[in-house]
Amino acid sequence: MICFANFAEHIKDFKIKMNTNERKGWMELEKSKIDELLKRIPTWTLKNGHLYKKFKLKNFVDAMRFINSVADIAEQEQHHPDFFVHYNKVEIEIWTHVINGLSENDFIVAAKIDGLQYPYVQI
Repeated sequence: MICFANFAEHIKDFKIKMNTNERKGWMELEKSKIDELLKRIPTWTLKNGHLYKKFKLKNFVDAMRFINSVADIAEQEQHHPDFFVHYNKVEIEIWTHVINGLSENDFIVAAKIDGLQYPYVQI
């Protein structure tokens, strides 16, 4: 399930930024920009200033497979979310640790997680 209307274009724009090694200059997004980007990933919410989403999978094994897919995305982006597994439920929190806030890359990772072709139910 892909939540961005123009997912490929949007990710491409973000990737251009990421490939220019702008990581050293992370800037926390302003609230207006966060609100704008949240509209592109409507199944994610804010929890304590972090992007947050809870998933329900068929069983523990499926939950772990899903987490491994999320880990692959995190490694590709070099941006690692926190996740919690409770048998068949997975909670994911994303934020940029170095600035203790949200950056564009948080939204990239969230969108890529939404783009996984994996059967889950959002709860």
